[in-house]
Amino acid sequence: QVQLVESGGGLVQTGGSLSLSCAASGRTFSGYVLAWFRQAPGKEREFVAGIRWTDGDTYYAGSVKGRFTISRDNAKNTVYLQMSSLTPEDTAVYYCAAERTYWVLRDSREYDYWGQGTQVTVSS
Repeated sequence: QVQLVESGGGLVQTGGSLSLSCAASGRTFSGYVLAWFRQAPGKEREFVAGIRWTDGDTYYAGSVKGRFTISRDNAKNTVYLQMSSLTPEDTAVYYCAAERTYWVLRDSREYDYWGQGTQVTVSS
C-alpha cells in the first residue's frame, strides 16, 4: 500500500520561498513517477512538477518553470518541491501523487496514489 505524506506548507509573502516534502512509503519506487499537483479554490487540480524516480528526470508546468525545483532523496524515499519567487497565484493546496509509469503524466486522473495535501498561501 503506497502512502504519501506531505509537509511544509504555510503562509509566505509575495517573493518568498517555501519547501514542501512528500514522504513516500509502502514499496520501492523504482518504475514510478512522483509528482506535485495543486488545486486552488474553484479551480481544477493542475500539474506542477514531476520526477521519474529511476533516473531523476524532471518536468515542470510552464507557470512554475524556473521558480520551482522538484528533487528526490532515494535513501529517504522523499520528494521535495522547492518553491521560490512565490506570488498569490501560487496559493493552493499542494498534493503529492504517485503512479507506476515511465511517462511523467500531467493529468491528475492518471495517478492512483495521493497524499492528503498541504496548504500554501502567498500573501500580497
